[in-house]
Amino acid sequence: MNTVAVVLEGPERLALSRLELMPPGEEDVVVDVAYSGISTGTERLLWSGRMPPFPGMGYPLVPGYESVGRIREAGTRSGMRSGDFVFVPGARCFGEVRGLFGGAAARLVVPGARVTTLDERLGEQGVLLALAATAFHALAAEHASAPELIVGHGVLGRLLARLAVLRGATPVVWERNPERADPGAPYPVIRPEDDPRRDYRSIYDVSGDAALLDTLIGRLARGGEVVLAGFYEQALSFSFPAAFMREARIRIAAEWRQPDLDAVKTLAEHGQLSLAGLITHRREAAHAANAYRTAFDDPQCLKMILDWRACA
Repeated sequence: MNTVAVVLEGPERLALSRLELMPPGEEDVVVDVAYSGISTGTERLLWSGRMPPFPGMGYPLVPGYESVGRIREAGTRSGMRSGDFVFVPGARCFGEVRGLFGGAAARLVVPGARVTTLDERLGEQGVLLALAATAFHALAAEHASAPELIVGHGVLGRLLARLAVLRGATPVVWERNPERADPGAPYPVIRPEDDPRRDYRSIYDVSGDAALLDTLIGRLARGGEVVLAGFYEQALSFSFPAAFMREARIRIAAEWRQPDLDAVKTLAEHGQLSLAGLITHRREAAHAANAYRTAFDDPQCLKMILDWRACA
Protein backbone atom coordinates (compact mmCIF):
# COMPACT_ATOMS: atom_id res chain seq x y z
CA MET A 1 0.00 0.00 0.00
CA ASN A 2 1.27 3.49 -0.81
CA THR A 3 0.19 7.09 -0.67
CA VAL A 4 0.89 10.55 -2.05
CA ALA A 5 2.31 12.81 0.66
CA VAL A 6 3.87 16.19 1.23
CA VAL A 7 7.56 15.61 1.93
CA LEU A 8 9.90 18.25 3.29
CA GLU A 9 13.22 17.05 1.91
CA GLY A 10 15.08 19.85 3.69
CA PRO A 11 14.58 23.51 4.59
CA GLU A 12 12.42 25.19 1.91
CA ARG A 13 12.54 22.03 -0.24
CA LEU A 14 9.05 20.60 -0.56
CA ALA A 15 7.88 17.82 -2.87
CA LEU A 16 4.72 15.82 -3.43
CA SER A 17 5.97 12.24 -3.38
CA ARG A 18 4.59 8.71 -3.46
CA LEU A 19 5.62 6.80 -0.35
CA GLU A 20 5.20 3.21 0.77
CA LEU A 21 3.01 2.80 3.83
CA MET A 22 3.70 0.44 6.70
CA PRO A 23 1.27 -2.51 6.66
CA PRO A 24 -1.67 -1.99 9.04
CA GLY A 25 -2.03 -4.24 12.07
CA GLU A 26 -5.06 -5.42 14.01
CA GLU A 27 -5.07 -2.24 16.12
CA ASP A 28 -4.68 0.11 13.15
CA VAL A 29 -7.02 1.87 10.77
CA VAL A 30 -6.40 3.02 7.21
CA VAL A 31 -7.78 6.51 6.60
CA ASP A 32 -8.43 8.14 3.25
CA VAL A 33 -7.73 11.79 4.01
CA ALA A 34 -10.16 14.37 2.65
CA TYR A 35 -8.59 17.56 4.01
CA SER A 36 -5.50 18.60 5.95
CA GLY A 37 -4.54 21.99 7.32
CA ILE A 38 -1.24 23.86 7.12
CA SER A 39 0.05 25.20 10.42
CA THR A 40 1.65 28.64 10.24
CA GLY A 41 3.42 27.93 13.54
CA THR A 42 5.20 24.59 13.83
CA GLU A 43 5.02 23.74 10.12
CA ARG A 44 6.53 27.09 9.18
CA LEU A 45 9.46 26.27 11.47
CA LEU A 46 9.86 22.82 9.88
CA TRP A 47 9.67 24.31 6.39
CA SER A 48 12.17 27.08 7.12
CA GLY A 49 14.59 24.86 9.04
CA ARG A 50 14.23 26.97 12.20
CA MET A 51 12.49 24.34 14.31
CA PRO A 52 14.39 23.98 17.61
CA PRO A 53 16.02 20.53 17.86
CA PHE A 54 14.13 17.80 19.67
CA PRO A 55 14.18 13.96 19.66
CA GLY A 56 13.13 12.56 16.29
CA MET A 57 13.71 15.80 14.39
CA GLY A 58 15.24 15.47 10.94
CA TYR A 59 14.61 15.41 7.20
CA PRO A 60 12.99 14.08 5.08
CA LEU A 61 9.68 14.35 6.88
CA VAL A 62 5.95 14.44 6.29
CA PRO A 63 4.41 17.43 8.13
CA GLY A 64 0.84 18.01 9.27
CA TYR A 65 -1.24 17.34 12.38
CA GLU A 66 -4.67 18.55 11.23
CA SER A 67 -6.30 15.92 9.02
CA VAL A 68 -9.82 14.61 8.57
CA GLY A 69 -11.01 11.73 6.43
CA ARG A 70 -12.84 8.43 6.27
CA ILE A 71 -11.75 5.04 7.54
CA ARG A 72 -11.46 2.61 4.64
CA GLU A 73 -10.13 -0.32 6.69
CA ALA A 74 -10.44 -0.98 10.41
CA GLY A 75 -8.39 -3.62 12.21
CA THR A 76 -10.25 -6.13 14.34
CA ARG A 77 -8.76 -4.64 17.52
CA SER A 78 -8.79 -0.99 16.45
CA GLY A 79 -12.05 -0.11 18.17
CA MET A 80 -13.17 1.74 15.03
CA ARG A 81 -15.45 1.02 12.09
CA SER A 82 -14.95 1.25 8.37
CA GLY A 83 -16.78 4.29 6.99
CA ASP A 84 -16.36 6.48 10.09
CA PHE A 85 -15.40 10.12 9.49
CA VAL A 86 -12.47 10.91 11.77
CA PHE A 87 -9.93 13.49 12.88
CA VAL A 88 -6.29 12.34 12.67
CA PRO A 89 -3.56 14.26 14.56
CA GLY A 90 -0.75 12.87 12.38
CA ALA A 91 0.81 9.47 11.73
CA ARG A 92 4.12 7.61 11.64
CA CYS A 93 3.56 5.19 8.82
CA PHE A 94 6.07 6.20 6.13
CA GLY A 95 9.00 3.88 6.84
CA GLU A 96 12.30 5.75 6.80
CA VAL A 97 10.57 9.08 6.11
CA ARG A 98 9.78 10.73 9.42
CA GLY A 99 6.25 11.71 10.37
CA LEU A 100 6.56 15.20 11.91
CA PHE A 101 3.73 15.17 12.35
CA GLY A 102 2.73 13.00 9.44
CA GLY A 103 -0.80 14.08 8.54
CA ALA A 104 -0.25 15.70 5.13
CA ALA A 105 -0.94 12.67 2.96
CA ALA A 106 -3.77 11.15 0.94
CA ARG A 107 -3.82 7.95 3.00
CA LEU A 108 -2.63 7.18 6.50
CA VAL A 109 -2.12 4.11 8.64
CA VAL A 110 -2.60 4.99 12.29
CA PRO A 111 -3.59 3.24 15.53
CA GLY A 112 -7.35 3.35 16.04
CA ALA A 113 -6.77 4.80 19.51
CA ARG A 114 -5.24 7.91 17.88
CA VAL A 115 -8.23 8.90 15.77
CA THR A 116 -11.43 10.61 16.89
CA THR A 117 -14.81 10.16 15.21
CA LEU A 118 -16.49 13.36 14.04
CA ASP A 119 -19.88 14.51 12.88
CA GLU A 120 -19.41 14.47 9.12
CA ARG A 121 -21.24 17.79 8.86
CA LEU A 122 -18.13 19.51 10.21
CA GLY A 123 -16.40 18.63 6.94
CA GLU A 124 -13.22 20.59 6.32
CA GLN A 125 -13.73 22.57 9.52
CA GLY A 126 -12.75 19.43 11.40
CA VAL A 127 -9.08 20.24 10.75
CA LEU A 128 -9.46 23.20 13.12
CA LEU A 129 -10.04 20.98 16.14
CA ALA A 130 -6.33 20.67 16.91
CA LEU A 131 -5.99 24.43 17.36
CA ALA A 132 -9.31 24.60 19.20
CA ALA A 133 -8.05 21.91 21.58
CA THR A 134 -4.80 23.87 22.03
CA ALA A 135 -6.81 26.95 23.04
CA PHE A 136 -9.05 24.90 25.32
CA HIS A 137 -6.03 23.31 27.01
CA ALA A 138 -4.62 26.75 27.85
CA LEU A 139 -7.92 27.76 29.46
CA ALA A 140 -8.55 24.47 31.24
CA ALA A 141 -5.44 24.42 33.44
CA GLU A 142 -6.03 24.26 37.17
CA HIS A 143 -6.64 27.74 38.62
CA ALA A 144 -6.54 29.29 35.13
CA SER A 145 -8.25 32.66 34.73
CA ALA A 146 -10.09 33.63 31.57
CA PRO A 147 -7.96 35.90 29.36
CA GLU A 148 -8.44 39.64 29.77
CA LEU A 149 -5.93 40.25 26.97
CA ILE A 150 -5.09 37.99 24.03
CA VAL A 151 -2.07 38.81 21.89
CA GLY A 152 -2.53 37.76 18.27
CA HIS A 153 -5.67 37.41 16.15
CA GLY A 154 -4.80 34.49 13.91
CA VAL A 155 -6.74 31.24 14.08
CA LEU A 156 -5.47 30.26 17.53
CA GLY A 157 -6.14 33.72 18.93
CA ARG A 158 -9.67 33.75 17.50
CA LEU A 159 -10.47 30.33 18.87
CA LEU A 160 -9.11 31.32 22.27
CA ALA A 161 -11.27 34.46 22.20
CA ARG A 162 -14.37 32.51 21.13
CA LEU A 163 -13.88 30.01 23.94
CA ALA A 164 -13.36 32.86 26.41
CA VAL A 165 -16.61 34.49 25.25
CA LEU A 166 -18.41 31.15 25.79
CA ARG A 167 -17.21 31.36 29.41
CA GLY A 168 -18.69 34.83 29.80
CA ALA A 169 -15.47 36.81 29.32
CA THR A 170 -14.92 39.76 26.99
CA PRO A 171 -11.21 39.79 26.21
CA VAL A 172 -9.30 42.55 24.49
CA VAL A 173 -7.25 41.31 21.53
CA TRP A 174 -4.07 42.94 20.26
CA GLU A 175 -3.41 42.75 16.52
CA ARG A 176 -1.13 44.99 14.45
CA ASN A 177 -2.20 43.68 11.04
CA PRO A 178 -5.27 45.72 10.00
CA GLU A 179 -6.36 42.90 7.68
CA ARG A 180 -6.91 40.72 10.75
CA ALA A 181 -8.73 43.30 12.87
CA ASP A 182 -12.23 41.83 12.21
CA PRO A 183 -14.54 44.68 13.32
CA GLY A 184 -17.45 42.23 13.54
CA ALA A 185 -15.87 40.22 16.36
CA PRO A 186 -17.79 40.19 19.69
CA TYR A 187 -14.74 41.62 21.46
CA PRO A 188 -12.47 44.61 20.78
CA VAL A 189 -9.49 44.06 18.46
CA ILE A 190 -7.01 46.93 18.80
CA ARG A 191 -3.38 47.83 18.21
CA PRO A 192 -1.13 47.58 21.29
CA GLU A 193 -0.25 51.29 21.06
CA ASP A 194 -3.94 52.17 21.29
CA ASP A 195 -4.38 50.30 24.58
CA PRO A 196 -3.68 52.35 27.73
CA ARG A 197 -4.26 49.54 30.25
CA ARG A 198 -1.51 48.46 32.63
CA ASP A 199 -3.61 46.31 34.96
CA TYR A 200 -4.41 43.08 33.13
CA ARG A 201 -4.72 40.12 35.47
CA SER A 202 -4.37 37.51 32.71
CA ILE A 203 -2.62 37.89 29.37
CA TYR A 204 -2.55 35.02 26.86
CA ASP A 205 0.11 35.32 24.18
CA VAL A 206 -0.36 33.31 20.99
CA SER A 207 1.88 35.47 18.82
CA GLY A 208 4.99 33.27 19.03
CA ASP A 209 7.05 36.48 19.39
CA ALA A 210 9.72 35.83 22.01
CA ALA A 211 10.60 39.54 22.17
CA LEU A 212 7.20 40.51 23.62
CA LEU A 213 7.57 39.13 27.12
CA ASP A 214 8.86 42.33 28.74
CA THR A 215 6.06 44.31 27.09
CA LEU A 216 3.44 41.91 28.39
CA ILE A 217 4.84 41.86 31.91
CA GLY A 218 4.67 45.66 31.83
CA ARG A 219 0.91 45.44 31.20
CA LEU A 220 0.17 43.19 34.19
CA ALA A 221 -1.59 44.06 37.41
CA ARG A 222 0.21 43.00 40.59
CA GLY A 223 0.07 39.20 40.81
CA GLY A 224 -1.04 38.93 37.19
CA GLU A 225 -0.18 36.06 34.87
CA VAL A 226 1.24 35.80 31.36
CA VAL A 227 0.27 32.55 29.63
CA LEU A 228 2.57 31.51 26.80
CA ALA A 229 0.22 29.62 24.50
CA GLY A 230 2.15 30.02 21.23
CA PHE A 231 5.26 28.22 20.01
CA TYR A 232 8.56 30.10 20.26
CA GLU A 233 11.64 29.40 18.16
CA GLN A 234 13.88 31.80 20.09
CA ALA A 235 14.94 31.77 23.72
CA LEU A 236 12.60 33.64 26.07
CA SER A 237 13.95 36.10 28.61
CA PHE A 238 12.66 39.01 30.64
CA SER A 239 13.88 41.87 32.79
CA PHE A 240 13.60 40.84 36.41
CA PRO A 241 12.86 44.20 38.14
CA ALA A 242 9.53 44.83 36.38
CA ALA A 243 8.42 41.23 36.95
CA PHE A 244 9.54 41.46 40.58
CA MET A 245 7.56 44.65 41.22
CA ARG A 246 4.41 43.05 39.84
CA GLU A 247 4.97 39.60 41.38
CA ALA A 248 4.32 38.37 37.85
CA ARG A 249 3.50 34.75 37.12
CA ILE A 250 4.45 33.07 33.84
CA ARG A 251 2.72 29.88 32.71
CA ILE A 252 3.40 27.73 29.66
CA ALA A 253 0.42 26.02 28.03
CA ALA A 254 1.64 22.76 26.54
CA GLU A 255 0.24 20.50 23.84
CA TRP A 256 -3.44 19.54 23.95
CA ARG A 257 -4.60 16.20 25.33
CA GLN A 258 -7.47 13.94 24.29
CA PRO A 259 -9.93 15.37 26.85
CA ASP A 260 -9.32 18.83 25.33
CA LEU A 261 -10.08 17.51 21.85
CA ASP A 262 -13.19 15.72 23.08
CA ALA A 263 -14.43 18.91 24.73
CA VAL A 264 -14.05 21.16 21.68
CA LYS A 265 -15.44 18.45 19.40
CA THR A 266 -18.62 18.43 21.51
CA LEU A 267 -18.82 22.23 21.50
CA ALA A 268 -18.36 22.37 17.72
CA GLU A 269 -20.78 19.55 16.95
CA HIS A 270 -23.47 21.21 19.10
CA GLY A 271 -22.94 24.60 17.46
CA GLN A 272 -21.67 26.27 20.63
CA LEU A 273 -18.14 26.86 19.32
CA SER A 274 -18.23 28.40 15.86
CA LEU A 275 -15.46 27.38 13.47
CA ALA A 276 -16.79 29.67 10.74
CA GLY A 277 -14.63 32.24 8.99
CA LEU A 278 -11.30 30.67 9.95
CA ILE A 279 -10.56 28.72 6.75
CA THR A 280 -9.73 31.40 4.19
CA HIS A 281 -7.75 29.53 1.51
CA ARG A 282 -8.00 26.15 -0.20
CA ARG A 283 -5.82 24.31 -2.71
CA GLU A 284 -5.87 20.88 -4.25
CA ALA A 285 -3.07 18.80 -2.77
CA ALA A 286 -1.38 18.66 -6.19
CA HIS A 287 -0.56 22.35 -5.67
CA ALA A 288 0.92 21.87 -2.20
CA ALA A 289 4.11 23.83 -2.86
CA ASN A 290 2.13 26.94 -3.79
CA ALA A 291 -0.24 26.36 -0.88
CA TYR A 292 2.56 26.30 1.70
CA ARG A 293 4.10 29.52 0.42
CA THR A 294 0.71 31.23 0.44
CA ALA A 295 -0.01 30.02 3.96
CA PHE A 296 3.29 31.39 5.22
CA ASP A 297 3.59 34.60 3.17
CA ASP A 298 0.07 35.94 2.59
CA PRO A 299 -1.11 38.01 5.60
CA GLN A 300 -4.72 37.50 4.50
CA CYS A 301 -4.39 33.72 4.88
CA LEU A 302 -5.66 32.56 8.26
CA LYS A 303 -5.87 28.84 7.50
CA MET A 304 -4.92 27.04 4.30
CA ILE A 305 -6.59 23.71 3.53
CA LEU A 306 -5.19 21.00 1.26
CA ASP A 307 -7.89 18.98 -0.51
CA TRP A 308 -6.72 15.38 -0.99
CA ARG A 309 -9.89 13.94 -2.49
CA ALA A 310 -8.50 13.90 -6.05
CA CYS A 311 -5.30 12.10 -5.02
CA ALA A 312 -5.11 8.33 -5.33
